[in-house]
Amino acid sequence: MTQRLSPVPSQPTSSRRRFVQIAFGCVAGVPALMACSPDVAKFKSTDVTGATFAENLRLKDQYGSVRTLKDFNGKIVVVFFGYTQCPDVCPTSMATMAEVKRLLGAQGDLLQVLFITVDPERDTQPLLKEYMASFDPGFLALRPGPDELKSVAADFKSYFKKVPGSTPTSYTMDHSAGKYIFDTEGRARLFSPYGTDAITIASDIKILLSAV
Repeated sequence: MTQRLSPVPSQPTSSRRRFVQIAFGCVAGVPALMACSPDVAKFKSTDVTGATFAENLRLKDQYGSVRTLKDFNGKIVVVFFGYTQCPDVCPTSMATMAEVKRLLGAQGDLLQVLFITVDPERDTQPLLKEYMASFDPGFLALRPGPDELKSVAADFKSYFKKVPGSTPTSYTMDHSAGKYIFDTEGRARLFSPYGTDAITIASDIKILLSAV
């Protein structure tokens, strides 16, 4: 798979930070959620507070249950896109999140990972069950239909593209690989680019939990 580099730098300059805020749909008229709050400076991931990702997220998980962000009120939710036949980027991200949960210790139960497949054609519910269980049984995989996938990717401003292989079923999926982090009230707060280490992500999540 060709990993899609994130357009969001991990340490943006002031001009780039303004671009990030615009690109992620920040709402300037909500001071309580803006990046000037006292603890934002401690974050190592990119602050996207005020963005409107996944407000209408409604997808079935690997067990067939319909899930929305409201199901996870009281938890930090980390969302990212991938697929089970991804050779490197996706399993690396999954392993990173499993390590994040371990680093959180007793607070690990307050973390919910949501893996949205960009390959629903091959990623069946049984396969997704097996894939999630190989990293953490508490992680959930969401499986959109083809039309739903286009819509949810657009909601996250995320990219995906089918890359043909030598046979009809040997294709790969090019896709964005960053992680979207929501606070315990379901508000988008941080964007963590692919490759961010588990210690950094765990540190940011602890900051969010400390504000509860």
